[in-house]
Amino acid sequence: MTGSELRGRLILDDSVAVGRLVIEDDRIAAVDIENDAPGAGADLPYISPGFVDVHVHGWGGHDAMGDAHALDGMARALLRHGVTSFLPTGVTNPLPVLHAWADRVRAWLPAAPANGADPIGFNIEGPFISHAKKGAHNPSLLLNPADVPWSDIEPLVDGLTVMTVAPEIPGGLELIRRLTSLGVRISIGHSNADLAGALAGYDAGGVTTTHLFNGMSGIDHRSPGVAVAALTRDDAWVELIADGHHVHPALWRIIQRTKPADRMMLISDALSMAGMGDGRLTISGLEIEVKDGRCTLADGSGTLAGSVIALDTAVRNMVRAGFSLPVAVAAASRNPLAMLGVTDRGRVAEGQLADLVELDDDLVVRGVVRAGTRIV
Repeated sequence: MTGSELRGRLILDDSVAVGRLVIEDDRIAAVDIENDAPGAGADLPYISPGFVDVHVHGWGGHDAMGDAHALDGMARALLRHGVTSFLPTGVTNPLPVLHAWADRVRAWLPAAPANGADPIGFNIEGPFISHAKKGAHNPSLLLNPADVPWSDIEPLVDGLTVMTVAPEIPGGLELIRRLTSLGVRISIGHSNADLAGALAGYDAGGVTTTHLFNGMSGIDHRSPGVAVAALTRDDAWVELIADGHHVHPALWRIIQRTKPADRMMLISDALSMAGMGDGRLTISGLEIEVKDGRCTLADGSGTLAGSVIALDTAVRNMVRAGFSLPVAVAAASRNPLAMLGVTDRGRVAEGQLADLVELDDDLVVRGVVRAGTRIV
């Protein structure tokens, strides 16, 4: 789209305005605002920055822990839902399996398809998490960092962008400190820590929180846990799965009222079955059932096991729940990028990478531009 233009209702940092974008090569060269009156340009599409999913396990039948073909398919499937950048996210497995997976992802990153979402690193959820808050992770594969030599962890580090660690398990705080010193973003999660233990995790270097309220000690007026620490630490980001199953929408407002606006991030936590309808799949030896948009362990426990949404659905759900469009879009774009320290994309602004999504009045994706090239 070198030298091209896009016109529509631009979703800016704090407002929506009718305007025109000039795209040169892979960048937004100019933003010309034509009309910032509320309701202007009702016949034009919304133009949003591309969505960024920092916690996603698969999509469209493709597993993030699969081979390069699976990763290609996942990236392409995500792009069609407006996700222009993502972190393929691994789950608890034996360390040799995770080593091999990390090697595959590292080899794949520079060869990722241009017509798919851009992988900007990778994420690992587990195995250094709490048995008490394991969720859908295989309990037989969980590890305490204190019991694992660094030589068995170090092969994961190159290219690792985010890792979930429970701070209260033996060696948890030491692992958080060490990984933080190596540039890995630590997400506090799958943790049964009390308030003091959770705060210690953030103090040790934790910057974000794995799917807030899910897989963690919560809000108890006498025994506050990780959720309270996350909500009251202004410097901590929090992930939200806005599918209506993981967290009741009434709680979304509590997040909004307690967190700085730039610290809330939408994630999908999507599984490979996302977009495939009802069915069953096996992850790390555990069977998971997808039925009516809800993913649970198939053992009858009702334990949630990820989602089958993408971030376009999360944005729609947030707006339907009463959030402004700029706030919902920021939670799916600018905010996760800020957590990662990425500043070259995520805003409709001059000089930014031209990763853009066209949305209709119902906020359904109608077009996607990735690095200045229209893909969808």
